[in-house]
Amino acid sequence: MTERAVAPAAAAAQLKERLYATITMISVVIGLAGSGHTDLFGAAATVVTASVGLWLAALVADQQAHRVTHGALATGRELRAMLFVSSPLLLSAVGPLLLIGVSALGVMGLDTALLTAAGVNVATLFAWGCYGGLRMGGGTAFALLAGGIHAAIGTAVAVVKTAAGH
Repeated sequence: MTERAVAPAAAAAQLKERLYATITMISVVIGLAGSGHTDLFGAAATVVTASVGLWLAALVADQQAHRVTHGALATGRELRAMLFVSSPLLLSAVGPLLLIGVSALGVMGLDTALLTAAGVNVATLFAWGCYGGLRMGGGTAFALLAGGIHAAIGTAVAVVKTAAGH
């Protein structure tokens, strides 16, 4: 059995969506934590709705762009590529949903779970930044700088969302 490699352009596009979804989910969970009146079901429903909504919006946009540039709907390999690239938009809900589940078990409060989800997502941005810095061959200092910049972007999203009172 042979393993098919993912084309670098598709992998890059998927990682872009993953980073975008991570930043978006930071905003969603901070907004939920700051609302002060969200219950477990409402938080889970909001996370799922945000994730599925982003995924559907990406598919509609990709399909529209394909129709405009190629004069036909994407099917077969092209459609599979769109689904592959957009899949992280759905996966972005997994971490927050797991932490909401932990909250449902009484291990932590819902606000704590939501803030933890935001923190994990900021840490994920840091890790991706570091990994990218290392892949570029810039060494440890450059990787840490890149990670710090990515984490700062995620933190800025959280701060702005909190300051706006959402």
